[in-house]
Amino acid sequence: MVWKTTGRALICVGVAASLSIGLAACRPAPALTAQEAEGKHLYQVRCAHCHEDNDLALKKVPPDLHGVFAQKTLPSGAPATDEAVRQNVLAGKGMMPAFSGRFTGEQMAALLAYLHTGLR
Repeated sequence: MVWKTTGRALICVGVAASLSIGLAACRPAPALTAQEAEGKHLYQVRCAHCHEDNDLALKKVPPDLHGVFAQKTLPSGAPATDEAVRQNVLAGKGMMPAFSGRFTGEQMAALLAYLHTGLR
């Protein structure tokens, strides 16, 4: 098969290739597990006020937690591990208040599971 290489043909091939690559990457995210869904609910009611919305008008905006486990370290410099996040949540750090006694072990596990999704 012989292809004529006109500008228009090259553009069409380029657009088709771009669309196929783009569509291949546009897969829906897997559904959240029941534990992750519970973690999402907890995040929305207990964390998002500061870490996303800043509806408390904090002068120092708390760190964004999207993809927090995709990095090797937390914004504080601590290793990005479940234990470090658990410690920050329960004991507080800097301006973040302690949430000790506000999460059961099961709820903390759900919150961590949701944070591992990258907050989808």
